[in-house]
Amino acid sequence: MIISRTPFRVSLVGGGSDMPNYYRHAPGRVLSFAINSYMYVTVSPRFDETVRVAYTETEIVDDFASLRHNLIREAMRLTGVTKGVEITTIANIFAGTGLGSSSALAVGVLHALHAYRGEYRSKEQLCEEACRLEIEILGAPIGKQDQFAAGHGGINVIQFNADETVFVEPVVCERPIREQLDARLLMFYTGMRGDNTAILGKQSSEVGEKAEKRRVLSEMVALVEPLHAALVAGHLDAVGDLLHANWLLKRSLTSDIANERIDSLYQAGLDAGARGGKLLGAGGGGFLLFYCEEPHQDALRQAMHQRGLNEFKAGIEMQGSSIVHYG
Repeated sequence: MIISRTPFRVSLVGGGSDMPNYYRHAPGRVLSFAINSYMYVTVSPRFDETVRVAYTETEIVDDFASLRHNLIREAMRLTGVTKGVEITTIANIFAGTGLGSSSALAVGVLHALHAYRGEYRSKEQLCEEACRLEIEILGAPIGKQDQFAAGHGGINVIQFNADETVFVEPVVCERPIREQLDARLLMFYTGMRGDNTAILGKQSSEVGEKAEKRRVLSEMVALVEPLHAALVAGHLDAVGDLLHANWLLKRSLTSDIANERIDSLYQAGLDAGARGGKLLGAGGGGFLLFYCEEPHQDALRQAMHQRGLNEFKAGIEMQGSSIVHYG
């Protein structure tokens, strides 16, 4: 049995610039980090040549091409593992909550299938193959940041270039700084799940058509370098301010990103003492992230609890996708 473990991610600033309609005009850049919440994928042999795939549903088929789960089916086709296997996926979050779960699955299932074949794939190879699987083969109107964040782990500045290359630069900050950042970032589940793929598709088409949208994304990209510098220097108060600036820019891209309830929840967080924050993912639902110093955190938790939001506790994960069992 092979078991892969692939982290989800939190994107801080620059999101949206990983789409081709932006980075083919100017380099896209995001600053994000992996979290210690994971997608697990197991691959094990079956006693016959059928294929069993278990996720929120269970499928047993004679021919892998009959699988309804598009991503797993095409990952099997890519890797050549097409019969006599059982594949299961386990995660503690829902799809559509803004933490990059689909891409974590893409990276994780490819990692596990290659390991099942006894093949080594570098982090870079896994990320590039996951992008090919999701974007080229399945035609998802998404960017590349989630695959690279999940594959590499840690805190990174990720740059997307017009020639389709991707540069991953780790943000090197001392452990006490990471621990303080962990302590000051609080996440709350809104109870709503957004259709991130549809929203990203709309954002992509609009960016390609409207120079103003591209200008807004350029301003979001410009926030990456000061955030990088603040993290390295340990000037964490700037994190909240930069998150807030990024949220205001992102909020202006399309009306689908937020709604009256999201805006109300975000303002309630600021009123309770948070310095800044954002809605994770493409928009429409998922998790609210706040930067909040310790003296105000009880007030923030109470404000969110009163509005029906549960806190989701997750810290920075320095390791990317890995094989945690090989036997």
